[in-house]
Amino acid sequence: MNIVMERKIDESEAWNAVSRRDGAYDGVFVFAVRTTGVFCKPSCPARRPLRRNAVFFANAAEAADNGFRPCKRCKPTSAITRDARDDRIMDACRRIGSAVDNMEDRPPSLAGLAEHAGLGRDRFRKLFKSAVGVTPKEYFIAKRNGRTRELLKRAGSVTAAIYDAGYGSAGRFYENTGKVLGMTPSAYKNGGAGLDIMFALGESSLGTILVAATAKGVCEIALGDDPEALLRALQERFRNAHLIGGDAAFEATVARVVGLVENPRAGADLPLDIRGTAFQHKVWKALCAIPAGQTASYREIAEAVGAPDASRAVATACAANRLAVAVPCHRVIRRDGGLSGYRWGIARK
Repeated sequence: MNIVMERKIDESEAWNAVSRRDGAYDGVFVFAVRTTGVFCKPSCPARRPLRRNAVFFANAAEAADNGFRPCKRCKPTSAITRDARDDRIMDACRRIGSAVDNMEDRPPSLAGLAEHAGLGRDRFRKLFKSAVGVTPKEYFIAKRNGRTRELLKRAGSVTAAIYDAGYGSAGRFYENTGKVLGMTPSAYKNGGAGLDIMFALGESSLGTILVAATAKGVCEIALGDDPEALLRALQERFRNAHLIGGDAAFEATVARVVGLVENPRAGADLPLDIRGTAFQHKVWKALCAIPAGQTASYREIAEAVGAPDASRAVATACAANRLAVAVPCHRVIRRDGGLSGYRWGIARK
């Protein structure tokens, strides 16, 4: 049987990789053993089969379709944490980051990145998104947006920051400024200057709740034991914003949030002002799809957003969530059922 793989490789090379348990080939192909009916990664530590009993497949799905079952020792269907693919994707990330550092207006071409990685365009794009969670273009935009945020804090003017971040024109930046910052560039640079944020505190079974909202919707729901600490954190984040104590109408919003905490199955149709990257928005949307009373693993969320190898990125997106309970990151747990970090404390999670 011939190997059917996107990377050009012959059976002799594949067998040599299996013989030396070469982890660089994990993710490039899998091999199966006719006498046991099991398929493995090239790096599997199990005893090597006789050459005549080895069969090669492009991936785990193809092996399974031919009647083989996954090895319980090397788990060939699980996420690959380190392989040749990682090095190629990391190199692509460095090239994209270099384009941002050099203030280039556009990301490196997909064709160029794929060629350097030794892959076809579609294959490279698929692997990149699977590992990073976003496409190369989205990664470039996210990196540049991050650079813009930092420059807005330091630059002498908004215009200087926009051009220093690599935008070819101010117009191109302003096209998506709401998605990047959630407010105008000047307001972000000046710690929310000119921005009106209404806030109020409430009490629930999980402790004190701080709810804050812009004209767009609720931008923060924080939990804690110390009301003053919650207020200080809000003031530090928006040090120059106009913070307004909630009126009677806003108290109704706080009551809805408290109700959501006490009875999540009831739901709450809250207008939200969610600020984050494209990938974070995908993750947060997936979190909101987890039914109340149920959980999902970071891996399952990664698969739901089309990035099965991006569990760590999912965890980072969960940690960046500032809307406790409304965006239910508390429903995401480790694959073994254990709890991991939570912005508002493991006990609350």
